[in-house]
Amino acid sequence: MNVASRASQLLSSQSIGDLLNSVEAFLFDCDGVIWKGDTLIDGVPQTLDMLRSKGKKLVFVTNNSTKSRRQYANKFQSLGISVTEDEIFSSSFAAAMFLKVNNFPKEKKVYVIGGEGILEELELVGYTGLGGPVC
Repeated sequence: MNVASRASQLLSSQSIGDLLNSVEAFLFDCDGVIWKGDTLIDGVPQTLDMLRSKGKKLVFVTNNSTKSRRQYANKFQSLGISVTEDEIFSSSFAAAMFLKVNNFPKEKKVYVIGGEGILEELELVGYTGLGGPVC
């Protein structure tokens, strides 16, 4: 099946029920799906509450490396949504996990050209990051 045939579409009530019965996890991009800038998108809290009430796993993904998962959890909290760091998968976290799972030696330093979120995530898994935010 090609990607175009799986594009998002408006669902009927029946389709929504079928979808909820057929999947156990939902991945949400953050910017433009959960919020726009610092404004929560209408209906998001109710949707997340409904999915949680049905026992669905929620994962919030972002390719924005300017923040760590802790900082994203704080942003969710400031918007009135309770999310744990374990529910957030960011490019900063992915970078740190890539080094960890590939057994990059912790005694070696890592130079970062990017967001401060990368530095924080590296530190959390035991790496020393140098460099940092690009202006």
